[in-house]
Amino acid sequence: MGSQLDDAALDRALDTEGGAIRQRNEREILDAAERVFSRHGYRGASLKLIAEEAGLPKSNILYYMGSKKALYVRLLEGVMERWNTMLDDISVEDDPAEVLSAFIRSKMEMSRRYPEASRLFAGEILQGAPFLQDFLRGELRDWVEGRAEVFRQWAERGLMDPVDPVSLIFLIWSATQHYADFEAQVAGITGHEHFTDDDMQRVTDFLVQVVLKGCGVVSAPTGH
Repeated sequence: MGSQLDDAALDRALDTEGGAIRQRNEREILDAAERVFSRHGYRGASLKLIAEEAGLPKSNILYYMGSKKALYVRLLEGVMERWNTMLDDISVEDDPAEVLSAFIRSKMEMSRRYPEASRLFAGEILQGAPFLQDFLRGELRDWVEGRAEVFRQWAERGLMDPVDPVSLIFLIWSATQHYADFEAQVAGITGHEHFTDDDMQRVTDFLVQVVLKGCGVVSAPTGH
């Protein structure tokens, strides 16, 4: 009996260890792919380059990701999920001022921390999104409509103006990604090669102020 319990415990430990190794390897592959695709584009990137960047055998890339296309699509979908997680669980009972402010601030931070991912996604969209059509027309469209419906209900309750909610989401996406996607333009005009913490705080505060004021957002009554 004791031996069987020991074997079961060992199996669980091995499963846990194997899961941790898989997660670590997948993360290293995705990080490496983000850098390689950002530098070379889809056509110029190769699994060999990604494997070298990740410090893993090419066979590992194929084992975990299946193909170059599958890796690319997973990476791009992950970028969008990372950007938008702040709005995943919002409801009409939430405070729109808090929600929109947090969303803008989180998106600015994501653009700052992962500028290559932002530029990679922008490049895919500028090419007509050949690898993302299913995601854009399916999962992402449903996600946007779900958030838009909450915005409409906030407007009906008088917590914000009845602005077009889809256009509002587009506005926040574009404004918060601008400082990553057009970094050279921003640097050339402002004379700042790299934005400091104070610069990013100032820009983020400005965007929050403009969006909330432009949409007539007010905080939900306490206890509502």
